Amino acid sequence: MSKLAGKVAVVTGASKGIGAAIAKALAAEGASVVVNYASSKAGADAVVADIAAANGKAIAVGGDVSKAADAQGIVNAAVETYGRLDILVNNSGVYEFATLEEITEEHFHKQFNINVLGTLLTTQAAAKHFGEGASVINVSSVVTRITPPASAVYSGTKGAVDAITGVLARELGARKIRVNSINPGVVVTEGTHAAGIIDSDFDKAALAQTPLGRLGQPDDIASIAVFLASDDARWMTGESLIASGGMR
Repeated sequence: MSKLAGKVAVVTGASKGIGAAIAKALAAEGASVVVNYASSKAGADAVVADIAAANGKAIAVGGDVSKAADAQGIVNAAVETYGRLDILVNNSGVYEFATLEEITEEHFHKQFNINVLGTLLTTQAAAKHFGEGASVINVSSVVTRITPPASAVYSGTKGAVDAITGVLARELGARKIRVNSINPGVVVTEGTHAAGIIDSDFDKAALAQTPLGRLGQPDDIASIAVFLASDDARWMTGESLIASGGMR
């Protein structure tokens, strides 16, 4: 039997990259999936089409997780369409790098609103519908451990996500709801290409510090998300799993 048969999942920021891979992997294990997108409906529709082609179930739902009404709407779509909610993957996130001298209010609030406030608002909306055994998976980053230069704001958001993971594990544990995070290293996605990270000096330095000798792929992260969503991880909560090929 599939590990997630009968389960319903919401994956935020799932129109591409890590989010898309997680949505497909959850669906492949039997979950019905809400594929959330902020701007790329075409991308989300393509993910849904891929899931459907593999005999899975999914719908695309737009919404900005940093807005409470949108976060609630994403969750409501899952419950109205599939009748329940068991898994939330808080994957929506943005990253922009700036030195201390370059940081602006806009730079700060853009990242904290999506990466931190969005995680809180979507989990708040989802928790109303969770039953025992539900799983929240926050996508954080290895930057909380390696603290690269020019990442004070981005690393700060992910440090907050790690702390939120621990706090909510304690708050929701009495309801048998698990909360964990995945902290990826450098992963080859549309986003890291667009940001100029791939083939950059930062990329080369990261690769040199990675014992397994390669950059991550979205599927490397998706398989961990399936584990955390499933009963295989039933005794795990409040954990931050570093998935970086050994880079620290």
